Amino acid sequence: MAESHILVVDDEASIRRTLRDILEYEDFSVDEAVDGKEALNKLRSAPYDLVLLDIKMPEVDGLQVLEEMREIAPEVPTIMISGHGTIETAVEATKLGAFDFIEKPPDLNRLLVSVRNGLDRGQLEVENRRMRQTLVESHEGDLTPILGDSAAIAEIKDKIKRVAPTEARVLVTGEPGTGKELVAKWVHHRSSRKEGPMVEVNCAAIPSELIESELFGHEKGAFTGATKQRIGKFEQAHGGTLFLDEIGDMSLSAQAKVLRVLQENEITRVGGDRALPVDVRVIAATNKNLLDEIEEENFREDLYHRLSVILMHVPPLRERRGDIPTITRHFANRLAKRNGLDPKTFTDDAISRLKQQEWRGNVRELHNVVERLLILSDGDEVTVAAVDRYVRPGGGGRNAVLGLIQQYDHFSAFRDKAEQLFIEQKLDKYEWNVSRTAEAIDIQRSHLYNKMNKYGIEREEA
Repeated sequence: MAESHILVVDDEASIRRTLRDILEYEDFSVDEAVDGKEALNKLRSAPYDLVLLDIKMPEVDGLQVLEEMREIAPEVPTIMISGHGTIETAVEATKLGAFDFIEKPPDLNRLLVSVRNGLDRGQLEVENRRMRQTLVESHEGDLTPILGDSAAIAEIKDKIKRVAPTEARVLVTGEPGTGKELVAKWVHHRSSRKEGPMVEVNCAAIPSELIESELFGHEKGAFTGATKQRIGKFEQAHGGTLFLDEIGDMSLSAQAKVLRVLQENEITRVGGDRALPVDVRVIAATNKNLLDEIEEENFREDLYHRLSVILMHVPPLRERRGDIPTITRHFANRLAKRNGLDPKTFTDDAISRLKQQEWRGNVRELHNVVERLLILSDGDEVTVAAVDRYVRPGGGGRNAVLGLIQQYDHFSAFRDKAEQLFIEQKLDKYEWNVSRTAEAIDIQRSHLYNKMNKYGIEREEA
């Protein structure tokens, strides 16, 4: 335990000196804090193996420090030391996570036994956390590989390999569903911060009036409804990575404050008056063209340059259709296990039909389609007929329409085919309930029957 680092927190200099002398004699490394504020600042900026914490201190007392430690350093064992100990105080400290409670003046042997046991407990917690992290990362689906052999995907993988070990900020762009979050996770996973937290914030999902509280936290009473102190995402991500998803939707006011954090590496909680240091790597993502947003004065140019040290663009699936076979087969294997299904293979014709889709929802849409096909298709193969039935008849989207046009020279023939496909799709949607389908597409039930007879539309037997 010669390298164990202990923080002693007490507002009495004589007590700090006594505890330091005892601990240093036992070959522990010791740091001191004169009050709760200094203790919290030290805990945010440096790692400790154990904390000796006085309860009665001015402004921020030991119990407040202990409560905040649950957010910023939950794995660090804390031994409470007090000359005013009561059973109620000891119970409260235990509920807040204290490892032990010792009265002043501490018995030397009792103190050292508690310190050594606390260090053992802390080391066990660290090992358990690392083991859990390893299991999570190795567990199927928890860190999906970036799939594909296209030149675009190869470039992204190469950039991750080069950028991840650095502290450079990364801006990931691309349409919804392309995998921007996955890129961010791999940058974190391959960085020196991978043992730290990765905290994610969807800026588009948080109301503008709450985004600052979400990012920077707030003090009790900062605004109506702020009944207790809140630790923000920047503080939660201390020592790790903060992923700001859809940053193009962030308000200009919040943008200005994020810029300040990136410049000064410190935050101030809403309603607070003191700066708190933070050590965070920021990765941002957006589906918007931020240069256009800058022109329209919706996004700060100085923030853009701070965020875009490294730019990574994830192309839409329709621009890398050659990756669809690899992605489809990976999803098929994983989703079959997740849903307790027998493995199914996709025929070459089925894969070809999938490559014809527009994929406006990108990889996320393909994931959902593969799951649907695995569940609904019969047999041990997913065929082109199943794709036509359960995806979008005719191939879907602009490409499907263009393909249909090329098959017919006369408008009337094209119109009839398009009408047939439309009716078949709507009947499928409403489970072949003719009355509901007729009502939904706004024609009489008898007219729908006539159309079905005209085009020979019949429900296929399962």
